[in-house]
Amino acid sequence: MTSGKMEIITELRRSAHPTSTALGYFDGLHRGHQAVIQEAVANSRENSLVPTVFTLLQSPRTVLRGEESKNIITIEEKISILEKMGIRQVYLIDFNDIKDITADDFVSDILYECFRAKHISCGFNYHFGAGAKGSGEMLEEMCSKFGISVLARPRITFADKPVSSTRIRDCIVHGDIRTANQMLGRKYGFKLCVVHGRRLGRQWGTPTLNQVFPEGLVKPRFGAYVSSVTVDGKEYCGVTNIGIKPTVGSDRVMIETWMPEYSGRELYDEGLDIRLIDFIREEKRFESTDELKAEILKNAETAIKIFREEL
Repeated sequence: MTSGKMEIITELRRSAHPTSTALGYFDGLHRGHQAVIQEAVANSRENSLVPTVFTLLQSPRTVLRGEESKNIITIEEKISILEKMGIRQVYLIDFNDIKDITADDFVSDILYECFRAKHISCGFNYHFGAGAKGSGEMLEEMCSKFGISVLARPRITFADKPVSSTRIRDCIVHGDIRTANQMLGRKYGFKLCVVHGRRLGRQWGTPTLNQVFPEGLVKPRFGAYVSSVTVDGKEYCGVTNIGIKPTVGSDRVMIETWMPEYSGRELYDEGLDIRLIDFIREEKRFESTDELKAEILKNAETAIKIFREEL
């Protein structure tokens, strides 16, 4: 039951087939999240079930506590990764629609009746039901009444500490992209549309690809990064600056990338995938555009060296 295009379901309607379902917000889809999802996929293959994910449009914290959204990845990237992992059905539900459902009703009405779950996979610290009163132990006990098996995956560690979205966000905020990438199990970055800029880089011989930083994502440390840019299936070295461009000015956070070794077609209005490899320097204001240009060229030398070492 794992073939065909993945279906995205935005309402709690009954699944057409029995499922093996992974539960979680999965912000970042880091290595711990991947283990939960891989377990659900493996079980679906063994038992001819539809590999399914139940996730949310927004973090419960933004609804319950009014916290600012600081996601690690966009919903679009989350969906793309889930599909590559073998998931064929995603319930993407507004948290407001379920926040008042009791733990008992969550199991009976959603897991059993709606998802038709035969197996549930979740993280070691998964909670459910109104007020997050349902624990992993409760989930196993409650699901057993409906003949649903439950497997809670143990924590995964990196450098002797648990891999977590909070820890990854902290690394991103401080520019420690290498550690973030280790915990994510892939390179952190963005696939966003290339927009038109003021073409200043083109005048300097350093034409940049401009992308608007998405709302709702945690903001990386402002500055220059070594990046990997994929164009037509090929990876190129990039020098990516994230910030507000204090030398020339910007009214919003922008992602600007120059590929020193790229000489192909223009890429305006295309979705371009940029992945960060390492932090080079913090964002700063230069006294002149000539000084800024010299710094960009210097950063390119550093970026090319690091990029080639990564290959």
